[in-house]
Amino acid sequence: MDECLDSGAGRVIHIAPAGTSGMEPAVLREDMVDSLAHESKGCLRTGRLAQAMRTVPREVFVEDERAAYSDRAFERFGTRVLAPSTAARLLEALAPEEGDDVLIVGVGVGYTAAVVAEIVGARNVHAIDITRRLVYDARSNLAKAGYEGVLVDRRDGIDGLPEYAPYDRILLEAAAIEPPRALVQQLADDGKLVMPIGAGEQTLTVVGADGSQQRLGGVAFQPMLVEGEQADTVERNRTRREDRERARQAAQSRTGWEQEWIDWDSY
Repeated sequence: MDECLDSGAGRVIHIAPAGTSGMEPAVLREDMVDSLAHESKGCLRTGRLAQAMRTVPREVFVEDERAAYSDRAFERFGTRVLAPSTAARLLEALAPEEGDDVLIVGVGVGYTAAVVAEIVGARNVHAIDITRRLVYDARSNLAKAGYEGVLVDRRDGIDGLPEYAPYDRILLEAAAIEPPRALVQQLADDGKLVMPIGAGEQTLTVVGADGSQQRLGGVAFQPMLVEGEQADTVERNRTRREDRERARQAAQSRTGWEQEWIDWDSY
């Protein structure tokens, strides 16, 4: 979801009102965090996360200063740049602490990795993405923002990054039907994986190393990509593509009696 809603009342948090284009980015960040933190039952509840979001220069990752602090998602290289409220909701569920080893799966442009790095330390954050162009973009953005210590690699997210496991926290920024086995196995004994679970209706879920699950409400994320797919291709859903291809092949391989016209004189 691109907005953080008050549970029950359905009130939307608004950020960066019109006419703020001339304001300094630091001022816009303060307004953004204040809006998220002060709203009743808002997205931000912990001081360390609020301070991290006040510190990370979001405009580096979104480029347009005014757009960077509006509470809406953006598309870049075929991936979604999360709205501030969505990022806050994920990171509140993740609850990283200083010194934690964290893996971000689906790093995108790198904003959430930067916020986590501000809390746990840049060298404690590892991030992967299946799209090479996004890996380069995230590396560049993180370096410009002052978090060049974050390791960003091109990997299939379903496999995680076993070389640096175990992780205290893993954040999967894409939806899957069930928790990827490799990611759960790469958790520390008291670690947790935060991810959207579901195909149609999705639920933000905290998965423990023991397989336990805590559900935190509905979300809407892109499906997790697998090797052979890229975020900037026309069709992201491989199942849909494969079904369409099978139907095409079946239509072209009909037996003779199914054809609409047969020249019997040629036999």
